[in-house]
Amino acid sequence: MVIGICKEPAGENRVSFLPDTVKQLIQLKQEVWVVSGAGDAAYAADADYAAVGAKVVDEKTLLEQAHVLCRIHFPEEEYLNKAQPKSIWIGMYQPLYHPTEMQQMASRGMTVCSLDSIPRTTRAQSMDVLSSQANIAGYKAVILAAAHYPHYFPMLMTAAGSIQPAKVLVLGAGVAGLQAIATARRLGAVVEAFDTRPVVKEEVMSLGAKFIEVEGAVDASHAGGYAVEQSEDFKKRQQEKIAATIKKADVVITTAQIPGKRAPLLVTRDMIENMRAGSVIVDLAAATGGNTELTRNGETIVHQGVTIIGNSNLPSTVPADASKLYGRNLLHFLQLLIQPDGQIHFDFTDDIVSAACVVYEGQIRDQRIAQTIQHA
Repeated sequence: MVIGICKEPAGENRVSFLPDTVKQLIQLKQEVWVVSGAGDAAYAADADYAAVGAKVVDEKTLLEQAHVLCRIHFPEEEYLNKAQPKSIWIGMYQPLYHPTEMQQMASRGMTVCSLDSIPRTTRAQSMDVLSSQANIAGYKAVILAAAHYPHYFPMLMTAAGSIQPAKVLVLGAGVAGLQAIATARRLGAVVEAFDTRPVVKEEVMSLGAKFIEVEGAVDASHAGGYAVEQSEDFKKRQQEKIAATIKKADVVITTAQIPGKRAPLLVTRDMIENMRAGSVIVDLAAATGGNTELTRNGETIVHQGVTIIGNSNLPSTVPADASKLYGRNLLHFLQLLIQPDGQIHFDFTDDIVSAACVVYEGQIRDQRIAQTIQHA
C-alpha cells in the first residue's frame, strides 16, 4: 500500500507527516512517497524523508500511483482529475461546510476521511486534530495580538512611572480559548473569559482568569467543545454582558464556532467602535464567518483605531510543531485502518472510523452532508 504525502497549497506551511512519523509508517509495512518540497516550509527537506526510507517523487507520479493521499487541505480540481478514481484522501476538510466538494470526490468513487469529524472522546484523544491544532492557534493568537498591541502586556513599575497591564477578553473557552488564557496570563495580562458552558468556569479560573457568566444557556456538554445555538433571550443578555466587558478590554480573542453553521456573531460594529484606539481583536472563527461583524477572513483591517485580525489558520504559522502534532494524530488514526499484512480496511463498527469516513468508495456516509446536497 502506497501512502502519499501531498504538497499543500500556497500559504499553508504544514505538512501531513514529518520524517520521524514516516519512519513509523514504514514499520507498519507501508510504502511512503512524498512530493518533492512538500516538507520545506515545515523545515523537513527531501533528504530527511529519503533518509528514513520514503521515496521522493514528483506530484504527477504521486497522484497517479498512491493509494492513500494525505493532504491537510481540500484537493483542487486538477488534483482530483489526476488522482486514482478510487483513491483514499485524508485531511481536515470540514465536510459540513463543503458539501459540494464532498459530492465531487464521491462522484469519482473516492473515499474521504476528515479528521476534524472524529468524535472528541477519551479513546480518540490521540487522534484529535482539532485540539492539537487549536492549542497552537490559541497560543499564537495572543502572540499575534501582543505584536500588534501598541503597549506592554505586563504591569511594569519603573523610575519613569508605572505601566498598567493589558486587559484581555477571551470569547470561547474551548481548547484554543484556554490556551489563549494561559498564554495571556504568562505574558502578564489581566484576563477575563466568556463561554456559554458553565462547566468550563473552573478551568478558566484555574488559569487565573475571571469567568464572565450569563445564566440560562442551552446545555452544550455534548457538543464536542463547540458552541451551540442559544435562545434569542440568552443572546440578548449575552450581547449586553459582552458589550459592557469589551469596552474595558485592550485585546479580544474570539474562538466560538458551531459545526456546519456560521460562527456565532458575538461582537457587533457598535461594540468595536466603543473600544479604545489601539485595541486588537484576533478572530479565530474567521473562516466560518467570524465572531465579529467586521471580520474579513485572511485579512487584517483597522476600524476606528481597532485592529481586527481574521485568521483561522494560525497553526500554519508554527509549522514545525503543528506538523509534528498533526502527523501523530494522523498516524494514530491510520493505525485503526492498517491491518497486520499492511492492507487498509475500514471497520465501520468502530465509532472513530465511522465518524471520520464521510465518503466511502463514492457513497456519502454522513447523512448531514447528503441532506445538505439534497436541499441545495
